[in-house]
Parts: sequence; structure tokens; C-alpha cells
Amino acid sequence: MFWLALAALVLPTFIQIAIQDWGTDQAAHAPIVLATAIWIFARDGARARRLARPPSIAAALVALLPWLLLYAAAKITGLLEVRGLAIYGALIAILYGTGGVPVLRSLWFPLLYAIFLIPIPESVIDTLTQPVKLMISQAALATLSVFGYPVASSGVSIYIGQFELLIAAACAGLNSLISLTAIGIFYAYLQHRASWIYTAALVAVIFPIAIFANFMRVLTLVLVTYHFGEATAQDFLHEAAGLFMFAVALLTIFAIDTAARAALRRRSARHD
Repeated sequence: MFWLALAALVLPTFIQIAIQDWGTDQAAHAPIVLATAIWIFARDGARARRLARPPSIAAALVALLPWLLLYAAAKITGLLEVRGLAIYGALIAILYGTGGVPVLRSLWFPLLYAIFLIPIPESVIDTLTQPVKLMISQAALATLSVFGYPVASSGVSIYIGQFELLIAAACAGLNSLISLTAIGIFYAYLQHRASWIYTAALVAVIFPIAIFANFMRVLTLVLVTYHFGEATAQDFLHEAAGLFMFAVALLTIFAIDTAARAALRRRSARHD
């Protein structure tokens, strides 16, 4: 009965989130996060079970009840993202009820990592990234102006020659920042879980890398639009540029990590 009730709580919302959001730029990472989070839970679950110290039933109910109330409110109002957050919190509360604080402490990373399965409303992402998009577009315009291209901007539009591009569309690759962060955090945890300072430093470089990759993407799209026409830029090359820049950003993280580890090894060898 417990597992049936848990499935009835989780599966309908989870399936709806997968259908509605997993095909978007903001949540393209979700299948990878799901698979890797399950793997980490399976790997660390046996050790966590040995540490289990269940709390009292009253404490478990106090932890669970607010999330169930939030789920009911989100279900009534139709707020899918809030419903997903409520289920996330309820699952953590259930895990606390069955294993206590030691289990939560043991599984802290997969629990935090799984938050990337919850979609962020597109309106929130647009609001948070709009200043960065404007900064990227202005930097791209300044760079192209140096090379003599006829570029200008007005409001949310970029003009080059006789063509017009929307800043939001040109900077859409910034929406993949969440996916890049999720994959980068997973990589950092696997490689450097013993060194939290190094892991935090590696994660900190993800944001500037994503900004630079999107800057290059905007330059590419504007140049393709100018030289080959708007149809070419907005068709195949628009998607190809996004995928290429995401790959470049990811490889840049790996390259920085490799170079930093090599530098640390050389420094350690000199001290020895």
C-alpha cells in the first residue's frame, strides 16, 4: 500500500512534467539527471540504510504534512512546477521518516542534484536572464562594429544590414545554462567529491563559460544572417549553433578541470 500510494503521488505529475518540459532548452538535461540520480541513489543506498535512525512518527508527519498541503493547493490551482516542488519535498520528508537525519546527510548530493528535475517557469528564467542577454547582445554588437559591420540595436532587436533579430531569440542558448550547470555539478562531484573547495571553484566557472559560449553563438547567428540570409540562420544553423556552443562550453569545463589538476600536481611535486 505504501508503494502504491507513493506511485499515485509521484507518477502523474512526473509524467506530465516529462511530456510538457523535457523537450525544452531549459529541461533538456532532465533525462540525464534522472538516470544519474538513480545511479547515485543505488550506489549509496546500501550505506545509507546502515546509517538509518528513523525519527518518531510525529516528527515524520510534521515534516511531510506541509508538502502534502502544498501539493493539494498546486493541484487545485494547476501550477505544475509547484506541484513538482511539493512532490520533491514530500519525497525528502518520506526519506527522513524512514531513515532520519543520518540518511539525509549520507544522500545529500543526489537529493540536491535531483532538484534539477523540477522545471523552473519560463517567465522566471526570462526575467533572471534578461539583463545577461542584453549584456551579451551589446558585447556582440561592439565586437562586430570594430570589424566594420553595419550593426545596431533598439529595444529587444538587433539590426545588421537589412535584417532584424530578436535579442531573446539570438540569446536563447542562455536557457541551456541550467542544463550545463546540472551536468557540470555531476561531473565535479564524481571527479572531486573529496575536495569541496575545488568542486565549488569548478562549479563557479560554469556561469562565465555559459555566457562566453552564448556570446559566440550570437556572433555566429548574426554573421550567418548577414552573409547568408535570415532563412539560413533561423533554420538549421540556429539549432546547430546552440548544440555546438553547448558542446564547446562543456568541453571547456573539462579542459579547465584537466589543466587545473595538472597545475596542482606540478605544484605538489615541487613541494615534495
